[in-house]
Amino acid sequence: QVRLLESGGGLVQAGGSLRLSCAASGRTFSDNAMGWFRQAPGKEREFVAGISWKGHSTNYADSVRGRFAISRDNAKNTVYLQMNSLKPEDTAVYYCAADADNKVPITRPSPYDFWGQGTQVTVSS
Repeated sequence: QVRLLESGGGLVQAGGSLRLSCAASGRTFSDNAMGWFRQAPGKEREFVAGISWKGHSTNYADSVRGRFAISRDNAKNTVYLQMNSLKPEDTAVYYCAADADNKVPITRPSPYDFWGQGTQVTVSS
C-alpha cells in the first residue's frame, strides 16, 4: 500500500519558520515529480512548490517564492518544504503529492496520483 505521510506542521508566529516532511512508503518515487499543495478553509487546493525527480528543477507559487524551499532525499524517499518568513495567509492544511507519470512537477492538482493526509500549518499574527 502506497502512503505519503506528512509531518512538521504546527502553530507558529508570523515571521517564524517550519519544516514539513513527507515520507513515502510502499513504493519509491525517485523517478517522479513531487509537489506540495495547500488548502485553506473555503478555498480551493492550490499549488505551493514542486520538484523534479532528481531535484534539479523546482518551481514555486508566486506567493511563496523566496520564502519557501522544496527539496528531496531520494535515498530516504522523502520530500521537504522549508517555510521561512511565514505569514498569516500561509495558514492552511499542507498536502504532499506524488505524480506517477511525470518527472517534472505540474502546478495543477489533477495529475498527481498519490496524496498524503495533510498537516495543519497555522500562522498567528
